[in-house]
Amino acid sequence: MSDIQIVKVDQGGVNARILAKETKADFRRIEAASVKMPTRFTSAEGKRFFVRLFNTLQLNTHFISVIARTRLDHDDIAKVEATIRAQLDAVSETLNSAIDGAEALFKAHGITSVATYDTVALDVEVGVLSSSGRRFLEVLGKLDQLMPLLQTLEIHEVITAQAVDIQRAALKRQVRDVANGARNFAIGLRRRMNAMGARQGGIGDGGQAVPVEDLDASAGHDAAAQEGLPDRGESVAEPGPVAVAATADVSDPD
Repeated sequence: MSDIQIVKVDQGGVNARILAKETKADFRRIEAASVKMPTRFTSAEGKRFFVRLFNTLQLNTHFISVIARTRLDHDDIAKVEATIRAQLDAVSETLNSAIDGAEALFKAHGITSVATYDTVALDVEVGVLSSSGRRFLEVLGKLDQLMPLLQTLEIHEVITAQAVDIQRAALKRQVRDVANGARNFAIGLRRRMNAMGARQGGIGDGGQAVPVEDLDASAGHDAAAQEGLPDRGESVAEPGPVAVAATADVSDPD
């Protein structure tokens, strides 16, 4: 009887679709060494955010910390790096609080098991280029850990489906903002390098101005990001552990 299946389950097709839809990050110009780390994602959110954001963030932070530092003021680069690190720390702390809050609700309501996924986990070996990449990978892992906890609480009617949706959307937005912020800073620094090359007669690598390439410049960003410098007025919202954020955007397409 144990061999009888009454439902069809995923055999890896979900992961294949996720990977097939995403543009592959181009690492052919990266000559830096990387630490290889085995990584596993089980939730839909963890998988998609890893595939969409992780390698892009790595390329942008590599450009900021390695390439831009060779031509721009080191203090300016340090400010950008500090801002990205502060964003990572804030999101990580928010996720830690949410996980702790969920576990407290598990204990208070006598819940002893966590919902599991019937889709095949995404197991990959990741080449981590920098401390920022490692920290972002940890953030993605915490997001992946939290998702089934929230789902379990919704199944047991400890929190409502609406509260789960709001909490999920707010956390995903914060994680995405880290990657978008790194991209915007990289775009701004690259533009400063182009302007510098133009003022010096177009001299860049190989005697040419450094082109703006390999970055998505379509996203909007403020004047500080355009200059490649952090806006010290920025802050990262921190919803409480498993709390309903009244202003959260529940229209998150992801």
